[in-house]
Amino acid sequence: MSSSGLDTTDTPARVRAPQLRAGAWLNVAEPLSLDALRGRFVLLDFWTSCCGNCLHVLDELRPLEAEYADVLTVVGVHSPKFPHEALPSTVAAAIERYGVAHPVLNDPELLLWQQYAVRAWPTLVLIDPEGYLVAQAAGEGHVPALATRLAALVAEHEARGTLRRGPGPVVVDRATTGTLRYPAGALLLPAERTGRDAATLLVADAGHHQLAELTADGGSELRRIGTGTRGRRDGSADSAEFAEPNGLALLPAGRAPFDVLVADTANHVLRGVRLTDGAVVATLDLPAALAGTATVTGPIPAVLSPWDVAWWPARNRAVVAAAGVHLLLEVDPASGATDVLAGTTVEGVRDGAAADAWLAQPSGLAVDGERVWFVDAESSALRYVTADRTVHTAVGEGLFDFGHVDGPANNARLQHPLGLAVLPDGSLALADTYNGALRRYDPGTDTVTTLARGLAEPADVIVVGGAPVVVESAAHRIVRPTVAAEDVAGPAVQTNRPPVAVRAGRVELTVAFDVPDGRALDDRYGPATRLSVSASPTGILSSGAGESQQLHRTLQVTGSGVLQVVAQVASCDDDPAVEHPACHLTRQDWGVPVVIDPDGTDVLRLVLLG
Repeated sequence: MSSSGLDTTDTPARVRAPQLRAGAWLNVAEPLSLDALRGRFVLLDFWTSCCGNCLHVLDELRPLEAEYADVLTVVGVHSPKFPHEALPSTVAAAIERYGVAHPVLNDPELLLWQQYAVRAWPTLVLIDPEGYLVAQAAGEGHVPALATRLAALVAEHEARGTLRRGPGPVVVDRATTGTLRYPAGALLLPAERTGRDAATLLVADAGHHQLAELTADGGSELRRIGTGTRGRRDGSADSAEFAEPNGLALLPAGRAPFDVLVADTANHVLRGVRLTDGAVVATLDLPAALAGTATVTGPIPAVLSPWDVAWWPARNRAVVAAAGVHLLLEVDPASGATDVLAGTTVEGVRDGAAADAWLAQPSGLAVDGERVWFVDAESSALRYVTADRTVHTAVGEGLFDFGHVDGPANNARLQHPLGLAVLPDGSLALADTYNGALRRYDPGTDTVTTLARGLAEPADVIVVGGAPVVVESAAHRIVRPTVAAEDVAGPAVQTNRPPVAVRAGRVELTVAFDVPDGRALDDRYGPATRLSVSASPTGILSSGAGESQQLHRTLQVTGSGVLQVVAQVASCDDDPAVEHPACHLTRQDWGVPVVIDPDGTDVLRLVLLG
């Protein structure tokens, strides 16, 4: 082990990639096999549709797929976290929703996940034209390094005569058509703000990359904002461009030179829309505003995925749910000044002072006086932050605990909720997305009930005329459900990922990171590497928890549970001819379930990039 913390052991013998298993293939007419793909590079993308970081990687892969279309086949291996995601219909909808243009294998039992020793969403595995493993990377941000490696390997295999150029598998196009396509959020616009005769609905039509203004009953379309082409451009209503817009917030009149803030999720920015003419007149660049901002775990990554936005009068700021980095942000819409409101970028559930709290893909927001309520999608939790910057959890247990359970809040369970709204009586309506339900939390009695079931991935809920109106995303519509309160007593469930069998006692943990070609570790401002280890329950580690600079740690494991490992590496392009080289922060969180077994391993090796 070098002082950098990198794994410097000898390169192992070549390992042949496990065969792709038979299963439900999507986006192609026939199942694929590595034998049939011999002569081409294959890049496996282990992903799941609920994972924001996985969606970032889908975007990262698009230019790589285009550049190497004649030698590279990308295969998505859908490895679900939640039961809802294991359904073929859910996978098909996710492929369509996010524009996945390569073959996808649904692996609901995580069989390939186990064969390839995958430990985290997302993970990329590169296979060469002879069927051997050549690289693996966990997390996002690795595609440029893989592209550099791929360019060298293409030249090598072409020289050896083992490369076969030509078109890849034909991808089947199954695009949905209709007025709305995977709508993600909605906002009630008062007539006095639009100049119309009555209130209207503004809908984030994510699948069309547009905003749609509808009559209040959702029945008639009044106008469109955006061309419908995925992009990032300010301008008039018929020339502006969005990329998967989600949340919407109406600002107080005169607070900014626009009326509505839009969470333009795949662009990682906020957009300002003027209601008089529908023009997109401002882009608030959140990554630029946060550049250089430090948290307890280092600089904030630029891939923020703002999912929702809400106006908070108590602090005279807009609040942004930055799902991609597990943060809540505060934004001054007039100046664009942006600060962290809550979170550290570590994914998890930890309450207390907002600056130290852990969040887990915060999504929908709702403001109730001194509190901003939010749903943490990845921990299936309902939480809130107060004006004095303290985070509390009302419903939810941990990253892998979920279900459809009503009753007292401490026992209630949700499944990947994405939206919420404050009802007239002060209770909250929740779009419990993967349960296909509308739920209600009553802060007065601290209980959860179910208001409606059978909804197709409800993504948001708003209040119109005192009643909840749901954005039914997978049904491509806005609906006012029939409310019939009931108590559902389903089981409390935990995500069933294959655990790693380890011996009780000493376990050597190593995070492997090979510095990509053309880069060098960046230790100008301190150590280039950092490793953080914790556990749930905390008692399963008698020693080894905490932070250090080395990517290696000796653990003393005393019981079964989940090891939470966070590793990050800072590096910069190593070109002496460039005065200001580009720098990169590579970071990944692993939640590794472990079980004590006398025959288990005493070595746990996680691959960040190797």
